Amino acid sequence: MRRLRLGVIGAGSWALSSHLPAFARRADELEFAAVARRGREQLELVRDRYGFAVASEDYRDVLDAGVDVCLIASPTGLHHEHAKAAMEAGAHVLVEKPFTIDPADAWDLVETGERLGRHIVVAFGWNWKPMVRDLHALVARHGIGEVEQVSVQMASVTRALLSNTGAYPDAAPESVPEQATWTDPRLSGGGYAQAQLTHALGLALRLTGLRGEAAFALMSAPLQAPVELHDAIAVRYVGGAIGTVSGGSTHEGAGGDKHQLEVRAIGSKGQLQIDVEREIAWLWTDRGQVDVRLDVRDGDGAYDCEGPPNALLDLALGRDVENHSTGELAARTVELLDAAYRSARTGRLEAVAPRPGASARGDGGGGAGARTGSAEPTA
Repeated sequence: MRRLRLGVIGAGSWALSSHLPAFARRADELEFAAVARRGREQLELVRDRYGFAVASEDYRDVLDAGVDVCLIASPTGLHHEHAKAAMEAGAHVLVEKPFTIDPADAWDLVETGERLGRHIVVAFGWNWKPMVRDLHALVARHGIGEVEQVSVQMASVTRALLSNTGAYPDAAPESVPEQATWTDPRLSGGGYAQAQLTHALGLALRLTGLRGEAAFALMSAPLQAPVELHDAIAVRYVGGAIGTVSGGSTHEGAGGDKHQLEVRAIGSKGQLQIDVEREIAWLWTDRGQVDVRLDVRDGDGAYDCEGPPNALLDLALGRDVENHSTGELAARTVELLDAAYRSARTGRLEAVAPRPGASARGDGGGGAGARTGSAEPTA
């Protein structure tokens, strides 16, 4: 069987510490064809470590090499250009989160993937953890009825990273993250909400199937940070559900640097909870006829991003695997965060931007329904 040709656009700190080691564990199915990143010294380090045949500071050389799958781990502001070019060149793509900054760009990538028959996997690592997959399956089977209220809370060790006073604990030691990637809004789109709440929303919107309708946000930037460290967002969802999304940058060393991430949802017939810090996954529905607390072991909620790279390869090889972090899901996170950032600037409730072409498609905007237990779009 011909091995898949892997291309990489953006081989920075997280690609080195997570994605490339995951791909290397599937080396019998891969050729490390081409890599692009800025900085010749780091580029040669990546080339030599993984044996890439082509190494360039121009991403177009990766696509010219002919690749079947492509990792897009460049700064967020470049994801649309790079991912679209990769798909048009024939590759299925793994896109680092945040998917894009502009919702129109996100939906354009979804449309491009659908039109060309390309798989898009987004790096929402928690969505692939067994405790999350198992709870999602329970919710899909039993549901909680019409979703009425959702609370999302997240906090993680990004205080130094987002204030330009340090890195983050899991950074690859040989490749410290470039500050502009995280704190120049032209490249990052913002601070904590882009860096971390995109994970939380990827999880919450996956479990509930919701799509944002409007958001009111307050954001703060202590330490003279160039982007926000803390977020407080009130959300109204399509279908009438309301909720809150809270995010905070914690101090390094507190609580063993463990991520806090909890999603609770209340529906017309039940409720759910997922808490990766305390390792809780629970569904109560049908007046208590279904009351399931999953058997979750210590450490099961710890973050890793093993699932998305493996899924990309399996999908590209034609294997029947479910995509737990689609481009469509990621686009719903982008449009909600876009409304939140606009609200923080204007001080007003801001509507989620309509999906381009929604009226022509007759889908009412392309969002998933607000009733759990029904099918979720998989494109």
